[in-house]
Amino acid sequence: MTTTQLKQQFETLFDQEALETYFCPGRVNLIGEHIDYNGGLVMPCAINFGTWMLLSPNEDNVFRFRSVNFEETYDIGVQTAYEKTGREWFNYPLGVLHHFVADGKQVQGLDVLYYGNVPIGSGLSSSASIEIATAFAFNQYFKTDYTKLELVLMAKSVENNFIGLSSGIMDQFAVAFGEEHKALKLNCDTLDYEAVTANLQNNVLAIINTNKPRKLAESKYNERVEECHQALAALQQELDINNLCDIDGITFKQHQHLITDPTVLKRARHVIEENDRVKLAAVALAEDDLVRFGRLMYASHLSLQNDYEVSGAELDAVVEYSLTDSNVVGARMTGAGFGGCAIAIVNADAFEDYRKNVIEYYTQKIGYAPSVYATNISDGVHELV
Repeated sequence: MTTTQLKQQFETLFDQEALETYFCPGRVNLIGEHIDYNGGLVMPCAINFGTWMLLSPNEDNVFRFRSVNFEETYDIGVQTAYEKTGREWFNYPLGVLHHFVADGKQVQGLDVLYYGNVPIGSGLSSSASIEIATAFAFNQYFKTDYTKLELVLMAKSVENNFIGLSSGIMDQFAVAFGEEHKALKLNCDTLDYEAVTANLQNNVLAIINTNKPRKLAESKYNERVEECHQALAALQQELDINNLCDIDGITFKQHQHLITDPTVLKRARHVIEENDRVKLAAVALAEDDLVRFGRLMYASHLSLQNDYEVSGAELDAVVEYSLTDSNVVGARMTGAGFGGCAIAIVNADAFEDYRKNVIEYYTQKIGYAPSVYATNISDGVHELV
């Protein structure tokens, strides 16, 4: 759907023109999975799929939330606090609104329309995209002077405290701070980051949606967070650390005897070794060595499959096929797992062949088809002129 079509739809819904239009991308994580809540390094990038948000003020002092993607609508007046109303999509912007009024910011009623082309529940951060789009747009429109980092922290709080999901900060950070043709090497503990040039050369970034939706809040995501807390507590018997990622793989091997639960041990091993892989991946990109980067992608997936156990037959099938295709530099699951998406770096000239072949392989193995897209690395949230 084009911006022009969205503006026409806005006018039809609200009987007025949209005053402002914003876009916030989704994201993929190139490497560094399940690290963000363990204080380590991740390497996400923004993509050219995302959320469009159109708004105009109304005279009724009411927030009217509408979406092209969902039938559910929500109207609510200006209040001093808001509460989650269930599981509908509009709880994400409602949570952002709650933070604005809880901070004492002056707001007024708005007519708001959203449209997203990020597959819902796919692991490409549709929720972070709508949160940051809303926070950025409200900040611009109400002239509330939050910094971009404050908006990121606000959106993370919405996810954790309003929605109730124990996620880290990577998703919101990536869609806010993303840069075209660059990956963000982000320290999730300090929030220091470096924009690393990600030269894909003659390749595209393929996104393979398994079409197995996974409801993150209902998955074993929170269970993995707890297992990491258990591993950290065990290591803290001898090590002065605040996060699992405060140590490297060598130090972990010297102290892994402290973790007596074999499952918890596997979880910790993935996290610590994955953190090391991100450091190696940044060096590979800096040296323009995509082949080495691709090997690290495959190693990451293997660890997520065997040690962290968050992939599953669907994601594994995508990577299994990719390993056989000489036009693929590297592939791995991305996001929290339990379904969702995989990514692959694929020769641009061979993308259509890759798309056809991976769909065929996956369908034979799983019983239904995935969706495969070519994307590029794009800028973070911004207003559309």
